[in-house]
Amino acid sequence: MNSLPRVIFLMGPTASGKTGVAVELVQRLPLEIISVDSALVYKDMDIGTAKPDAATLAKAPHHLIDIVDPTEAYSAAAFRRDALRLMDEISRRGKIPLLVGGTMLYFKALKEGLSDLPIADPGIRKELDEIIRQSGTPYLHRMLSSVDPVTAERLSPNDTQRVARAMEIFRITGIPMSGLLRKQREESLPFNVLSIALIPGDRSALHQRIALRFSQMLKQGLVEELQRLRKKYTLHRDLPSMRCVGYRQAWEYLEGEIDELQFLEKGIIATRQLAKRQLTWLRSMPENIAIDCLEKNLTERVEREIGL
Repeated sequence: MNSLPRVIFLMGPTASGKTGVAVELVQRLPLEIISVDSALVYKDMDIGTAKPDAATLAKAPHHLIDIVDPTEAYSAAAFRRDALRLMDEISRRGKIPLLVGGTMLYFKALKEGLSDLPIADPGIRKELDEIIRQSGTPYLHRMLSSVDPVTAERLSPNDTQRVARAMEIFRITGIPMSGLLRKQREESLPFNVLSIALIPGDRSALHQRIALRFSQMLKQGLVEELQRLRKKYTLHRDLPSMRCVGYRQAWEYLEGEIDELQFLEKGIIATRQLAKRQLTWLRSMPENIAIDCLEKNLTERVEREIGL
């Protein structure tokens, strides 16, 4: 392992301070940042994704930001391909890749490879869509819990795309998606990985950060940003980009389905739920070095763990 090039994973839930730490680290150490965030890939989606501003990116460039239009999809497979290429290029430049983000599926795909899951079945998907139309996604989520509790546990009851896909896989194969994922062939990552997870010691403090940040997004113009996006691109609410936390609630607000207070409350709740799912992933990864993201001198602590 020691002969392999190094790579650092800096993971954590939303609002844990990952970006700030990463930006400080690249000023001190021979690192290059690769973003591991399924929302930051989208162009023109800046406020709702908490994308680093131009001044920050000038100091600490991030790879895999602003690479696809909001009308496009970007998969875990695409991330793995792009990240591996960049990691190799960065290592050849004599630097260490620093992968920073909270999209745990991307980290998992990078480390373990991708499973051979069945392709979509239009007939089964139509049946599932009808169930969702009549009874709602939470009802389908309860159905999923009865056949694949492991997958259901990590999915939000309102995540229509992923809940339907997990149920579709079970209907096609008769095997829970979690079982298929366990059987997947591991693809060795040709790097010596150091995994650091920023996990809050006080969950309530993280919730306060989340509430403050979402309130700031509204003041910065999240609704106006979505209005601009809808004028520039041909969007609909079921696109992966528009299902991102913040944009989904802003869409409901623009359609008159919720008022401003409900918009704020739903956005904060959805962000907390996202953080909870991220923390569940992180706590299932025993190889991580856990550091309290609320710790004073957080960057210095992470730097000591890197040990350069």
